[in-house]
Amino acid sequence: MKYLLDINTLIALAHSAHVHHTRAAAWYQSVQKSATGFCTSAITELGFVRVAVQTTLQIDVPSARKALAGFKASSHFPIEILGDSLGVDQLPTFARTPNKLTDGHLLELARKHGAVFVTLDTGIPGALLVP
Repeated sequence: MKYLLDINTLIALAHSAHVHHTRAAAWYQSVQKSATGFCTSAITELGFVRVAVQTTLQIDVPSARKALAGFKASSHFPIEILGDSLGVDQLPTFARTPNKLTDGHLLELARKHGAVFVTLDTGIPGALLVP
């Protein structure tokens, strides 16, 4: 199974100070033996940097970029960045409000690449909710 990590899952995995770090790390460890890969996208990587700085998990953009690179380098699997050519015409029907657009887009991106979209957020049909 190949997994596309959403922004919050990526941040939780890379930052031990994140409220859901233990939960995300336990899931990550539990699937490593059966996983065929882990993925990010331009959206999730940019979101990681933006949110890490805005929430003061990192002091600035360069340190957030370094934290993301460090997380990716520490993975037992190479973390693939998925190419993205999906437009808004390919959003799923549940993405009807502004706060669901990115989740809907990432869900479809995962499907396009044969991956499972992994999230800490509820209410995303077809996504894997980190237990």
